[in-house]
Amino acid sequence: MLSTRFKPWDLVPFSYKYAKLRLAKRPVLVHFEVTMRCNAKCSFCDYWKTPADRKAHELKSFVDAAKHFDPMLVTWTGGEPLLRSDLEDLVAAVDRAVRTKYTTLITHGAMLSVERARALWQAGVSQFNISLDYPDARHDAARGIPGLTQKIFAVAERIRAEGMTVRFNTVIKDDNLDDILPLVQAAERLRVGMNLSVYTDSKNGNRAHLLGPDHMARVEALVQQLLAFKRRRRGTISNSDHYIANIPRYLRGEMTEPCLSGQDTIHIDPYGHVRRCPDFPADGHWSTYEGYAPIKCDLCYYACRGEAQAPLRANRFLDLVASP
Repeated sequence: MLSTRFKPWDLVPFSYKYAKLRLAKRPVLVHFEVTMRCNAKCSFCDYWKTPADRKAHELKSFVDAAKHFDPMLVTWTGGEPLLRSDLEDLVAAVDRAVRTKYTTLITHGAMLSVERARALWQAGVSQFNISLDYPDARHDAARGIPGLTQKIFAVAERIRAEGMTVRFNTVIKDDNLDDILPLVQAAERLRVGMNLSVYTDSKNGNRAHLLGPDHMARVEALVQQLLAFKRRRRGTISNSDHYIANIPRYLRGEMTEPCLSGQDTIHIDPYGHVRRCPDFPADGHWSTYEGYAPIKCDLCYYACRGEAQAPLRANRFLDLVASP
């Protein structure tokens, strides 16, 4: 089933816009990082150390950038975007400014209520992506927020029951390999989706959860399980088959293809600066963007790297917008 914000006949204008952006060498996806502040305390990320006074420097509107890039996909992220009390206004303004787009919001979920979700949905959010790495209290400990896991499951179920689209964003780590498939199955039962990525230490150098040679047999078995699950049940896992199948190659250091981040996807930070990747420094004001050349980099296996290298398939966009 497709997201309630996406209908089969939308394939035509979306396909046209995608082709237009690719031919013009413009980003298909723009991430608006509305704040670098965060009230979780993840060990692999330092955003929660952002001084509170940085709030005064955050942009009050992303409309000009949205009009300039006119992306097909828009993601609202941070930091924790729900810390912005004006987030609904930011979303609504961009929703009015950009036609033919699909809009997602990434959150750790602690501040997400059904009421706030309704308001953001009405403002233009098409999909809520909630971070979830463990099915139990380990996730609470990892985020430094007691009771978070139970709240995520409860609010995701309620939001989905009201017809809104929800996905879990799950990072594959050394200590949750055995939890990934059960989490995917839990997502299927809740009729929410799942987006997977691989842990990296590139944010702050924390190597504690890196996957190494000792994990490879379990990783390869997991990859086969995930691909088999996708064949049986399209819509729950949003990653492409290409992304999933190449996880072992990345972990073995065999991925020699240049990284294309900054071409299909860019990040605009809360102060109006553009960067090719969430873990790279800013490169000046967004209005100076002239495209990024491919680079030789294997620091991460985020979607902006892995999915950009995936062969174009007719069902790729449906993977992104389908609901289980």
